[in-house]
Amino acid sequence: MQGDVEVPGPDITHRVAALESILVEKGYVDPAALDVIIRTYESEVGPRNGAQVVAKSWVDPDYRAWLLTDATAAIASLGFTGRQGEHMVAVENTTATHNLVVCTLCSCYPWSVLGLPPVWYKSPAYRSRAVIDPRGVLADFGVTLDPSTRIRVWDSTAEIRYLVVPMRPAGTEDLSEAELAELVTRDSMIGAGLAGR
Repeated sequence: MQGDVEVPGPDITHRVAALESILVEKGYVDPAALDVIIRTYESEVGPRNGAQVVAKSWVDPDYRAWLLTDATAAIASLGFTGRQGEHMVAVENTTATHNLVVCTLCSCYPWSVLGLPPVWYKSPAYRSRAVIDPRGVLADFGVTLDPSTRIRVWDSTAEIRYLVVPMRPAGTEDLSEAELAELVTRDSMIGAGLAGR
């Protein structure tokens, strides 16, 4: 459990391993291919794509404006399209407003921009508490906001998926776009974290 956000215990891990073992044994799945797919979504296709989008928005005001008005096109212009990334909306964190994304019905999530969804994103505890007690959920993730900061919760659906544009960390004016992208985490693009942490 991460704070009050439920993560699967060893029981589910064993079941997944058993299922994978059976599929491999029967020749339905190549374990090397599974490793490539998981590695691709975890570190190549996934959050690094979204981090590039955010970093570009931090250094290019025209791109930022485009991202905030037509996220699908702006993201696609960087070559990031595909599964569950067709209808994107970007929302911007400011000192006045912090955005948090949840999918209350299931786990709608922009794979092409953020990679594989974290286990906690799909958990019933996160999906219900993010709406009822977003400040408490953020505290569970170690994010403490000024009490005056409004928290806006966005419900991702099959029709619309969200990308949070976190605030650029202070003191990063001398960093390149690539260096800035290294400060952007998957959690910060969901709103469950802050960039640079």
